[in-house]
Amino acid sequence: MSGSPLLIIGAGQSGLATAHAAARRGVRTLVLDAADQAGGSWPHYYDSLVLFSPARFSALPGRRLPGDQDRYPLRDEVVAYLRAYAADLDADIRYGQRVTSVVRDRGGFTVTTADGARIGGRAVIAASGGFSRPHRPALPGLAAFTGTALHTADYRAPEPFAGQRVVVVGGGNSGVQIAAELARVARVSLATRAPVAWVDQCPLGRDIHWWFVRSGLDAAPLREVWQKGPTLVNDDGRYRAAFASGNPDRREMFTRLEADKVEWADGGVEKVDTVILATGYRPVLDYLEGTGALDAGGRPLHRGGVSTTVPGLGYVGLEFQRSFSSATLRGVGRDARYVLNRLKVR
Repeated sequence: MSGSPLLIIGAGQSGLATAHAAARRGVRTLVLDAADQAGGSWPHYYDSLVLFSPARFSALPGRRLPGDQDRYPLRDEVVAYLRAYAADLDADIRYGQRVTSVVRDRGGFTVTTADGARIGGRAVIAASGGFSRPHRPALPGLAAFTGTALHTADYRAPEPFAGQRVVVVGGGNSGVQIAAELARVARVSLATRAPVAWVDQCPLGRDIHWWFVRSGLDAAPLREVWQKGPTLVNDDGRYRAAFASGNPDRREMFTRLEADKVEWADGGVEKVDTVILATGYRPVLDYLEGTGALDAGGRPLHRGGVSTTVPGLGYVGLEFQRSFSSATLRGVGRDARYVLNRLKVR
């Protein structure tokens, strides 16, 4: 059994930022990732995804995204950036190593991988992120829906849906972006429980993320405020114009699905070809089961990313872990430094 002072699970943005922070402290690090390359969830997002923040606010510590810092990078640009970042890290990154269990022992931790390898470490950072498991809510009638039902994790491009009647569920940035894109080839409705909360992309000539950072809100520990408020959708006017055209349109959340039909809140019923769930993701932390690190629902018990039940265990990349930006490219580095400090990783 080999060993390392710090074991990081995941080579996406969270794991890479943590490895960078550890290297700055002179800590020897081993990163384990199930994929064959770095990048986390980014390679699996839809083809046309455009970041909702400019390049200058979308980078990991120590390396800028190349090119114009005021542009909004594409998915593939981020994937290439993360892989280049990983290649330059002073860390041992091992791909094709899916972690199946973590056990606390007297020397720290023993991590076991799917191929049977057992690796020891004094501390473990779970950085498998909060965007690995698509969340599929139990909507009335969804299980028996005879049309096509898929999550945005399975959506790539609009062409396969040409001529269809499509309902997108969820009023966040991705749901709005996908609905607008699909409307070029299909008849689309966005179904949400509340009206879309539009936010000007560039109020007073500055991107909204500039204001978040300059005001301090970006790093403020206001988890309950952010979570209880509406999901904000950044827009430079294009998406509001698309919805104003009538296709896509926004409707109150449907009452139920019945066979291949949707029953709307106003009593209307119509045939639907496809339902796309833009309903977010959940963390993948199955490897921590049995450690006491998770609650009954599989959610990590932590304070600011530091486990409250398992000494030496931390997290990076959880949504709202410490702030609004915790699970973003610009926020994970700040959280990684915080967690390493609290765990006293040396």
